[in-house]
Amino acid sequence: MIRHKYNGSLYAERRNCFMRKFKTESKKLLDLMINSIYTNKEIFLRELISNASDAVDKLYFKSLTDTSMGISKNDLEIDVDFDKESRTITISDTGIGMTKDELETNLGTIAHSGSLEFKTDNADAQGEDLDIIGQFGVGFYSSFMVSKRVMVISRAYGSDETWVWESDGIEGYTITEASEEQAAGIHGNHGTTIVLFLKDNTEDEEYDIFLDQYELQALIKQYSNYVRYPIRMEIETRKPLPKPEDAGDDYTPEFETVHEIQTINSMIPIWKRRKSEVTEEEYNNFYKTDFHDFSDPISTISVHAEGALSYDALLFIPSRTPYDFYSKDYEKGLALYSSNVLIQEKCSELLPDYYNFVRGVVDSQDLTLNISRETLQHNSQLRAIANKVEKKITSELGKMRDNDRETYEKFFENFGRNLKYGIYSSYGMKKDTLADLLLYYSAKNKKMVTLKEYVENMTEDQKSIFYAAGESVDRLAHRPIVTTILNKGFDVLLCPQDVDEFCLMSMSEYEEKQFKNVAGGDLGLETEDEKNAAEAITKENENLFNAMKDALDGKVKRVAVSTRLSDTPSCVTAEGPITLEMEKVLAAGPDGEQVKSDRILELNPQHPVFKALQKAFEEKDDDKVKSYARVLYDQALITEGLPIDDPVAYTQAVYKFMV
Repeated sequence: MIRHKYNGSLYAERRNCFMRKFKTESKKLLDLMINSIYTNKEIFLRELISNASDAVDKLYFKSLTDTSMGISKNDLEIDVDFDKESRTITISDTGIGMTKDELETNLGTIAHSGSLEFKTDNADAQGEDLDIIGQFGVGFYSSFMVSKRVMVISRAYGSDETWVWESDGIEGYTITEASEEQAAGIHGNHGTTIVLFLKDNTEDEEYDIFLDQYELQALIKQYSNYVRYPIRMEIETRKPLPKPEDAGDDYTPEFETVHEIQTINSMIPIWKRRKSEVTEEEYNNFYKTDFHDFSDPISTISVHAEGALSYDALLFIPSRTPYDFYSKDYEKGLALYSSNVLIQEKCSELLPDYYNFVRGVVDSQDLTLNISRETLQHNSQLRAIANKVEKKITSELGKMRDNDRETYEKFFENFGRNLKYGIYSSYGMKKDTLADLLLYYSAKNKKMVTLKEYVENMTEDQKSIFYAAGESVDRLAHRPIVTTILNKGFDVLLCPQDVDEFCLMSMSEYEEKQFKNVAGGDLGLETEDEKNAAEAITKENENLFNAMKDALDGKVKRVAVSTRLSDTPSCVTAEGPITLEMEKVLAAGPDGEQVKSDRILELNPQHPVFKALQKAFEEKDDDKVKSYARVLYDQALITEGLPIDDPVAYTQAVYKFMV
C-alpha cells in the first residue's frame, strides 16, 4: 500500500472553471441523503467498502466470462488508509473502475445505481461468484456526513485515462483528468480510490475519531468483516527488540514501532460453511467472540435454505442466562446480513419473544433493502425467514428434549419461563408450538416430565391433568391435597413459578384433558357415595358451618365438607376463575392488584378436630367456635403458602389452646 497525500488547492481552481451544478431537485435529494436517511455517521465506511466490493465483483464476474483478461482472485482487494496530518481517509479498490461518462452517470446523478443496473443486465448469469448488494446508488453520498469534500479517482479496466470526480456535496461537482500524482493512487491499471476530506470538529461533533486505526479496524470488523475480498490496512504496532547478549537481569525490554499491511476482515463467514466443515471449537469460539459470552453455547443450529427465499443462518442457544436477560436493557434479535454485509446488529423481527434468548446470524442476498440498507423494504421477506427460523428452533429443541434429556433440562431451567410466557402472552394460541417443550415436576415420579409423558402415564379413570401451584416444589409436595391425590394413584404436576398457572389456564387443556388446580373447585375424584355422604354431613352441620362463616367475617364464601382430605383437618380452596395462587401473584405484581378469589374453607369430617367443633357448637360455646374457625382458617392459609391477616391474633389463639 502506497500512501498518498492529496492537496485541496486544485479543487478551488477547477471549481470556478468546471463546476457542474446539481439541479434543484438533486440538491434537495442530496441534503436528504446526508442528513436524514442514515441514523449513524459511522455507516459511511460500510457503504464505501460495500461499493468497493461491488466494483471488484463486477471485474471478477467479467473475468469469468472473458478468460483472456487473466484476472486472478488473488489480485482483488480493498485498501483503507488514513492520514492524520491532512485529515483524510482513503478507500481504494482494484475493481472495474469508471470512465468519465460513468462517473457522470453514477455520481453526478443522485440515486442512480450502476450496481443495480449491472445486476439487472446479468440477472440470468448470477450465482455464487456474483454478490452485488448496491441497489439505490445513494450509499456513496453517506460520505458527506463526515466529509467537507470528496474526491473520487477512477480508471476503468482497459482504459489509459484516469478521471477525478470532486464535490463538496453542496453546489455541484467537477470531473477532470487526473494528474500524475492522482493517477498514481490507482492500484495497478484499474480501480477506484475515494478520498474523504473530513469535516472540522465542532462542539457537538468530533470527526477526528475516524482518524484512528483502532476505530477504523473496529468499524471494518463490525460491518464489513465478511466482505469476501481482503480489506487491507497499514497497522502501526510495537514489537520488542531482541534482548542484547550482554544484558543483565535488570534489563528493561525495548520496543520499536513497526508498520505492517494487515488484512482486517475474516472474509469467509462461518455461517456459510456446512456444519460438517466446521469444528465444534470453531463454532464455540465464534459464539463467544461475537456474542460476548465466556461459556460455550448449549446448542448450535446451522441452516442453509435454498428456494424462493434463500438464506443462511447460524443460531446459538446459550448455556446460561445473560447477565442482563431480565433487565430493560436486554435486546433480542439476530444479526442480519445481506451478502455478508451487516444490515442490523439486532433484528428483533427475526425472533418471537419466547425465543429471545437465541443468539446468531441470518444472511440473505434475497432481502429487499430500503434506501439506507439499515432496515428492510418488504417485511414479508423478513417474516418468511422468521417463520422458518422459529420452526427450526422448535424442531432442534424437540430433538434435544428427546435425545439429550439432561442437557434439555438444563436449558429449560434457564429459559423454560420464556416458553410459558409465550403461551400465556398469546392467550394460548402458541400452545401447539410450545406445549410439548414444557417440563413440570412430577410429584409421583419425582422428576421433570413433559405433558405428553404425564398423559401417557394417566390411569384409565383419570379425566384431568392435576397440578399444584405455589412457591417451591418441596412445599407443594407436602401439601395435604397433593398427598391425598397421590394416595388415589394419580400424579400431580408441581408448579413453583408465578407464570405456571397462567400458562396452564391459557392452554385450558392438553390432548383433550383439562388442567385442574388441586386447590380449585370440584376435582371429580369422589365417588357418588362419597359425594352423597358429604352433602348429608354438610346439611346436618349447616348451622355450625354458618356460625363459622360468620366468625370469619366475609373471608370465605362458605364452609363445606371436604372429600379431598385424609390426615389434615382443613384446607382452603377457591371457586371461580381466580385461584389462590393467582391472587398471590397478582398482589405481588407492580400494580399490587387486590383481586380476591372466592375462598372455601373445607373441613375433614373424619378428623378429631371436626368432632371438637361439633361439641363446642352443641354446648353453645360461641367463643370457642369462633376461635376454632379462625385458627383452622389461618392454618389452612399457611399450608397453602398464603399470608394470614393477623399473625399476632393467630399465635395468641394457639397459646390459649396450650394452657
